[in-house]
Amino acid sequence: MTGPGRGATILSAFAILAVVGLLFAVARTSPGSSDQPLFVAAPVTDGVVGEPPSGAAAGPQADAVADDELGPAASLGVSPDWAREVGGRIGIPPRALVSYAAAAIRLADEQPSCALGWPTLAGIGFVESHHGTFGGTHVEPDGRTAEPIVGIALDGGPGVAAIADSDGGELDGDSVWDRAVGPMQFIPSTWRKWGVDGNGDGVSDVHNLDDVALAAGRYLCADGGDLSDGADWQHAVLTYNRSTEYAAKVLETANGYARASWS
Repeated sequence: MTGPGRGATILSAFAILAVVGLLFAVARTSPGSSDQPLFVAAPVTDGVVGEPPSGAAAGPQADAVADDELGPAASLGVSPDWAREVGGRIGIPPRALVSYAAAAIRLADEQPSCALGWPTLAGIGFVESHHGTFGGTHVEPDGRTAEPIVGIALDGGPGVAAIADSDGGELDGDSVWDRAVGPMQFIPSTWRKWGVDGNGDGVSDVHNLDDVALAAGRYLCADGGDLSDGADWQHAVLTYNRSTEYAAKVLETANGYARASWS
């Protein structure tokens, strides 16, 4: 349970979100509600989430990542050079940054009034799975994690929601309780509603960061809010994870990435 001052802390930090909402533009290669949470705060950990890297390289020799290791970056409108330079500087694996930026670019075309920037998606991606690296896995060039990321059973234990199995164990391997799945930790019933093919490979895959980043973005934009506005941003995050502590962590992380990307 968070303290009574947490909401005020969140709102006081929203000033930078107008910038966060517009940062998708630098990634282009040329100018140009559910009653269940979508995510579960830190579901695959013991509840302790580390701090995002600050100015550290996103893995060894991030600037040496080859174009073919960044998958369909150019076809998704994302500059490989931008992904390498910014990802390496702010501590996001360049392949993961491609997914977040591509989703923000697509949403800017689909729903420009939403004003969702890639730092918000990156903030969620860090909190949920450390950008698809939780447990030692990583995001492959095609956008899939090398190994599946599956959360704990949502069995109503301490600090955990009780969500009975909704997919016969098809996505999460558990036929008794649901578990959050993939690099953005979707609950199976939510993925069934919001799943999307984000990279044009013909498959809607909960383990593919291109797909789940776009699905998460569409969910955040679903209520028609302007996510460069602090109150609308907070509402969007809380619709799928009703935890002010979670929203504050995503905000802190997203703002950190936004600031670092301009340094």
